[in-house]
Amino acid sequence: MTTSTEALDALNARLAEVEAYLHLDEKRARVAELEAKSAEAGFWDNPDAARTLMAELSSCKEDIQAVADAREGISDALAALELADEMGGDEELLAEAASTAQALERKIDDMELSSWFTGEFDHGNAILTIKPGQGGLEAQDWTFMLFKMYMKYCARRGWKVTVNDCPAAEVIGIDRATITVEGKNAFGMLRAEAGVHRLVRISPTDDKKRRQTTFAGVEVIPVLPDDIEVEVDPGDIRVDVYHASGPGGQGVNTTDSAVRVTHIPTGIVVTCQNERSQIQNKAACMQILKARLYELELQKREEALDEIRGPKHTIGFGNQIRSYVLYPYQMVKDLRTGVETGNPDAVLEDGDLDPFIFGYHRWATGNAEGPSAEDTLLDE
Repeated sequence: MTTSTEALDALNARLAEVEAYLHLDEKRARVAELEAKSAEAGFWDNPDAARTLMAELSSCKEDIQAVADAREGISDALAALELADEMGGDEELLAEAASTAQALERKIDDMELSSWFTGEFDHGNAILTIKPGQGGLEAQDWTFMLFKMYMKYCARRGWKVTVNDCPAAEVIGIDRATITVEGKNAFGMLRAEAGVHRLVRISPTDDKKRRQTTFAGVEVIPVLPDDIEVEVDPGDIRVDVYHASGPGGQGVNTTDSAVRVTHIPTGIVVTCQNERSQIQNKAACMQILKARLYELELQKREEALDEIRGPKHTIGFGNQIRSYVLYPYQMVKDLRTGVETGNPDAVLEDGDLDPFIFGYHRWATGNAEGPSAEDTLLDE
């Protein structure tokens, strides 16, 4: 692994573009404004408003510091290269420069990606739901595999995850999964995953070991900020309680703490069983229900569901956004962008989704080309 002054100059040019996209001069002015507000008497009289402003202040400072750290890293790598050249190509210094450049590239990728997030909720938290599609028992197992993949990915990103609902299926896998993900850009990042995911493998439930194709659908919606109010008439909802259960048939607890909330006018059903009490589970259900009702209202008002979670499709053949092939060859390929890998274990077992998520956002913002029509047809 080596690097060069040309490669570092290219990183510096990318960083300058990111700095412009992030409007750092405006953010520096905003930091000064927010710090002045936070020092005013009575700032914490309205705790919710104060927390919102402090979160904005923290985010602005984080972006400013990230660019400053990256500039310092490029300067350090250039200094290491110059010193290595003076010492006749010192391998230790060259390795240090290469390692710094590699880490910088990942950081600039993150900042570049963040600069593309212009949606109202992109920088906030997300609610991700996985449901089995065509494929019977296999689809329930595939849903569980995706659930574990996203849990791994969130851990890699350092995001906090709350498992709202993940009931075990009767034979294999899970009936569905809903998780709330808290972290910077969580919704912006994860909306790349909304759509139908296809798995091709030798069926573990087939005695004849035949190849099976199965599907699961992923829905991603934003957690609504506190300043967005969604009114829900108590007379419009039905609340049911029942025993909670977890993946693999393990009981989460032995009381009737799991909650199912049905919104009668729309037919929307939300279930939560992660918390130990009905009150907590009901609160989580209502948060998810309000987010879904808000999304539904946007759809009616703007006819633009694509802006929130992508178009609705049958969870089956012809509608997949990504294929995971474990047999007769090994490959994961995104059919929108053409991004692929021959190491599905890294994706499914380790949650290495960044290449696919970064690739999607580059493609969606016009910074990369998608696959050819021929590639798409071959994969379908």
